[in-house]
Amino acid sequence: MNYRSVADLNETITSRLNIIPRDVDLVVGIPRSGMLAANLLALHLNLPVIDLEGFIEGRRLGCGVRGERRGLHQSAATVTKALVLDDSVLSGATIRGARQRLAETQRDCVVLYGAIYAAPEAAAEVDLYFEEVLVPRVFEWNLMHGGMLQHACVDIDGVLCVDPTEQENDDGPKYREFIEHARPLLVPTMPLGSLVTCRLEKYRDLTTQWLARHGVRYEHLYMMDLPNKAARLASGSHGSYKAKIYRSTKAMLFVESSQRQAVEIARRSGKPVLSMETRRMLYPSLVAHIPEVAYRAPGRARTALRRIRRSINRQIFGFDPAPPQRVG
Repeated sequence: MNYRSVADLNETITSRLNIIPRDVDLVVGIPRSGMLAANLLALHLNLPVIDLEGFIEGRRLGCGVRGERRGLHQSAATVTKALVLDDSVLSGATIRGARQRLAETQRDCVVLYGAIYAAPEAAAEVDLYFEEVLVPRVFEWNLMHGGMLQHACVDIDGVLCVDPTEQENDDGPKYREFIEHARPLLVPTMPLGSLVTCRLEKYRDLTTQWLARHGVRYEHLYMMDLPNKAARLASGSHGSYKAKIYRSTKAMLFVESSQRQAVEIARRSGKPVLSMETRRMLYPSLVAHIPEVAYRAPGRARTALRRIRRSINRQIFGFDPAPPQRVG
C-alpha cells in the first residue's frame, strides 16, 4: 500500500520545482484534488493560480493583496504558457478530458499538462510529473472519497466521529447520549468494507442509527462482544481484537485513530495500518522490532517504559507522537 500525506505532497513538490519551465506564467488546477497541488505549486513559484473552468472562461486571476502588488492580477486570457495540473494520473481519463476541453476553446496559449503523482503505465499521459507511485495507493486528502474504502477496515471513534470524553465514557446514560449525538469528523462518501470498533455489542442499535443518519454505508460492522466497559478494559485486547478481524478479511488497509493501537494492529495482522493520530502509514516491517511491552504494559510498568517508547518513536517517525504528560 503506497500512501502519501499532505506533508508528503508538499515535500514532493518542493523537491522537484526545477522540472517546471520558468516561462510558465499560470498554474491551472483540475478540481478538486488538483487544486490543492496547484495552489501549493503556485505559492512556491509565486505564480497565479486558477481552476480549469476559470481558465477556459478567461477569468481574472485571483491572487490576493500581495499578488496584486506583484502584478499577478492579469486575466487568464492574456496568459502565454500555462501548466494544467492534477494531483495524480492513473487511467489518464481526467487529463484527456481537460485536453479535449481546452482544444475546443482554441486558446492562443501554450499548455503543458502535469501531475504530482503518476502511475508508471499512465506517465505518458502528461508532459511532466513529480513522482511515480505504484498502485494500490491512497492519499490523505481523498482518503474518505476513494474506491480503496471498499477494501478497508475503518475505526469509528476518532475517525468517523470524535472520541468520547472521560465524562461521556461512563458505559451508561452519558455514553448513550454521546453515541446518539457524536460530532462527525471524516464522513465517507464511498461505501466502506468493514467498520471495526471497540464499542460493545449492546450499543449496536445506537451506532447503526448514527451511521444511517450521517449516510455512512458499509458492508460489515464488527463490535466487541463483552458485557461492559470494565470487562473490555480488563481484556486489554483492543489492538489484538482489531488485528484478528483485519487479518480474517481481504481488506488491504486499516484506518485506526490511535497510534498505539495502530502499531499493534500492524504488527499482529501483518498488514499496513494508517494511524490518524500521526497521519502516517505503519507497515509491518517498520513496527516489527518495537517491543510489544512498550505499548501494552499496564500501570507503572508503562510509565517506566515511556522513555523507551519515545526513543523508538523518534527513530521511526522523527518525533514522538505520544501526547505530552501533565507536569505537577
